[in-house]
Amino acid sequence: EASDLREIASGQYDFLLSSNCLEHCANAIKALTEWKRVIKPGGGFILVLPNKDSNFDHRRPATKFEHLLDDFAHDVGEDDLTHLDEILALHDLSMDPPAGDLEHFRQRSLKNFENRTLHHHVFDTQLIEKMLDRVGFDILDLTTTKTDFYALATKRAEAGPASE
Repeated sequence: EASDLREIASGQYDFLLSSNCLEHCANAIKALTEWKRVIKPGGGFILVLPNKDSNFDHRRPATKFEHLLDDFAHDVGEDDLTHLDEILALHDLSMDPPAGDLEHFRQRSLKNFENRTLHHHVFDTQLIEKMLDRVGFDILDLTTTKTDFYALATKRAEAGPASE
């Protein structure tokens, strides 16, 4: 469970790599907070997120940062289906053959807690910068490719955003 790493002691890892995982987390800030917790002070973090322009999310707007903060404040669980209507309306099924037709996709999506196939949130560089800063990472590099966003960051020694 990406947002619940309580079985791992704090500061256990020199670095953490998350590749195409965070978009599947209903509570992105909670997951990032857990990931930061298990990294040693000054440790590295590599975050890879899909670029919606090249996948089935291309019709969806990027998630608002305030929405992620609200999910965190309300401790949204991984069983959340808040975005299901938007996903069903805007998901480009022609770019996602395993999803099947709309009814098959809807049925699969209703079981998301079991299969974790939905992209709860859609990211862009501005959102990535805001959420990593909020959680306590310093970004060393943020690269955009046709298919993905790559963020290389380090765990900040102090808590809170750099701007505070």
